[in-house]
Amino acid sequence: MLGWALTFFVIAIIAGIFGFGGIVQGATSIAMILFWVFVALFVISLIAGVVTGRKTVIP
Repeated sequence: MLGWALTFFVIAIIAGIFGFGGIVQGATSIAMILFWVFVALFVISLIAGVVTGRKTVIP
């Protein structure tokens, strides 16, 4: 998921350099949406890990 966000970010930067306004808008919005989805999933996984109380057993 983070890879897709970074891919669209790079596309947005390259398109911005060449002046393609519509492509920049689309790629930037997709990258931003994917970034926030990734952050939300990360926070949810952190909360789930704390709630379930996963403990590492060292043999």
